[in-house]
Amino acid sequence: MSNVQDDFFDSLKQQARALKRRIALPDTLDERTLEAALELQRLEFAHPVLVGDTVAIQAFAAERGIRLDGVEIADVHHSEHNERFATAFYERRKHKGMTIEAARKAVVNPLTFAGMMLHEGLVHGCVAGSIASTGDVIRAGLQTIGTAHGIKSVSSFFLMTFPDKVLGYADCAVIPEPNVEQLADIAIATAENFALLTGVVPCVAMLSFSTKGSGGDTASTLSVREATALVRSRKPDVLVDGELQFDAAFVPSVAARKAPDSPLQGGANVFVFPDLNAGNISYKITQRLGGALAIGPVVQGLQKPYLDLSRGCSTTDIVMNAVIASLMSTK
Repeated sequence: MSNVQDDFFDSLKQQARALKRRIALPDTLDERTLEAALELQRLEFAHPVLVGDTVAIQAFAAERGIRLDGVEIADVHHSEHNERFATAFYERRKHKGMTIEAARKAVVNPLTFAGMMLHEGLVHGCVAGSIASTGDVIRAGLQTIGTAHGIKSVSSFFLMTFPDKVLGYADCAVIPEPNVEQLADIAIATAENFALLTGVVPCVAMLSFSTKGSGGDTASTLSVREATALVRSRKPDVLVDGELQFDAAFVPSVAARKAPDSPLQGGANVFVFPDLNAGNISYKITQRLGGALAIGPVVQGLQKPYLDLSRGCSTTDIVMNAVIASLMSTK
């Protein structure tokens, strides 16, 4: 019997293999990153580019018995691109008081250098965060490539995979208390990425403790309602409804009772949570009690894919994020 979960993972990998994208990996003084680079190269999921100090990387690898034969290294100190990167970074940041001297120092940071490689089209995506903090990774992405057209907020989503389905959850990792505009950005970006990665039409539920006013007019319910209306006005082609309780969004029989006029009819596959408390708790419950495998958090809202990892990630997590970055680069 076909397993949706296995088929989905295989499909992502095969698509990435066909694309042959160049993916920058700046957290190079990490055994997991080096192992992931070798795995990506061996399986031809992507062309990995290690970003950092060549001497330090090679010494680190040698100490651990890791052979990096054939893996490309972009040296942040001795690159032909350093001055071009510094000039471009200065132009992007001079309105913030950046000087050319400061830009030259900034671009030798592997996170920034990788972002400038992405900005200049030398790689198709970046994956970092096994050593660097989430704040540093997102900051590097914002400073080098900026947000996507029409999106002001950087957020994240998870793909929650089950044997029979894949669901999208957002935001579960980045924005603690999203306002109306941020909720709309999260919904729009997640719908787009869910469609891109799964090939399934997104049906977006804006979640709440309330369904269609059943919980009264609170700051939270009003925010979700306004965000739903904003998504519809900005992206009329996205099927979205809210505010909805989870069961009214996901169970057709409950939807028929609680929200009979909902266009989702209990068929939601993308769930936008009203805040980070709800999102983070829900994805962990789904993972630990529901048995889902969680892919993410996948950073979204940037002009190009600059993905963040958990510092507790595995080599497999890095490989999978590189695969996803490859696919997201096709937008």
